[in-house]
Amino acid sequence: MQRSAILVLAVATAGWALAVQPAKQPEVPTGHPQIPVPRVEEDWPRAAPDDVASIDAILKAFYEAPAGLPGQARDWDRFRSLFVPSARMIPARPGADGTSGAYFLTISDYVDANRTYFEKGGFSDREVGRRTEEFGNIVHVWSTYESRRKLDDPAPYIRGVNSVQLLKDGNRYWIVNVFWDYERPDTPIPDKYLHTPRE
Repeated sequence: MQRSAILVLAVATAGWALAVQPAKQPEVPTGHPQIPVPRVEEDWPRAAPDDVASIDAILKAFYEAPAGLPGQARDWDRFRSLFVPSARMIPARPGADGTSGAYFLTISDYVDANRTYFEKGGFSDREVGRRTEEFGNIVHVWSTYESRRKLDDPAPYIRGVNSVQLLKDGNRYWIVNVFWDYERPDTPIPDKYLHTPRE
């Protein structure tokens, strides 16, 4: 009986010792996480070198490609070629309840949604101010625009600000995302975004 009690006590003690031992910590990986190689869209249009050689060039092409008179076809392949294939066009839109939402569109979604509107009704954006910040291979641009049906319309029918993210890959610039909002009576564009600061 005494021997059995000692055996039970020994088993209980061993179990308690195992319970209080700290759990083995997982090994912490060294270095940076692996970056997956992006999938290349074989049918993605190639950009004209002059359209993507600089920040000025790619923003000029970004505003020019969708622009045109009513009934005029647009060069949508030129527009697509400015973007990385996985880029997004992201309008911010206010809701009736006072909240706002971001709507994520692929470049093809954006083209499909706006092709008829732009080509039938006429559309032209003009950049009126720009603020640019760069670090390493990334560029952020606040680009203020005015939209007209025709370039010679005396006043824009809408204004807004594009937040444009660019990648500089060593050979060209790419648009990664465009996130924008438009001016409203309760959301006027601040004066600092209506001009381009001198370098």
